[in-house]
Amino acid sequence: MTPSHFAFSSAFLLGLSGLAFHRTHLLSALLCLEGMMLSLFIALSLWTLQLDSSNFLASPMLLLAFSACEAGAGLALLVATARTHGSDHLQNLNLLQC
Repeated sequence: MTPSHFAFSSAFLLGLSGLAFHRTHLLSALLCLEGMMLSLFIALSLWTLQLDSSNFLASPMLLLAFSACEAGAGLALLVATARTHGSDHLQNLNLLQC
C-alpha cells in the first residue's frame, strides 16, 4: 500500500469513526460526512491521474458537485431542525414527533 493510498483510506476511516462514535450534534455528523466525501474525491482524483486516461476526467468533478449538493441540503436540514426543535442535538430528535 502506497503512502497516498494509506492517507486517503485513513482519512475516510477517520471520518467514518467520527460519524459512528461522536453523534451528539447534527453539525458534527455533517462535517464527518463532508470529510468522507473529500477523501473519496482525493482517491478518485489520484485514480484518474494514475490511469492517464481522459475518459474518467469528469468523475471527480461530478463527485465534488454531488458533495456540494449534499452539504447544502444538510445545512438546510440543520437550520430547519434548529428552528423547530431549538437545538441540533441528535438525541432530541425523534421521528415519531416530527
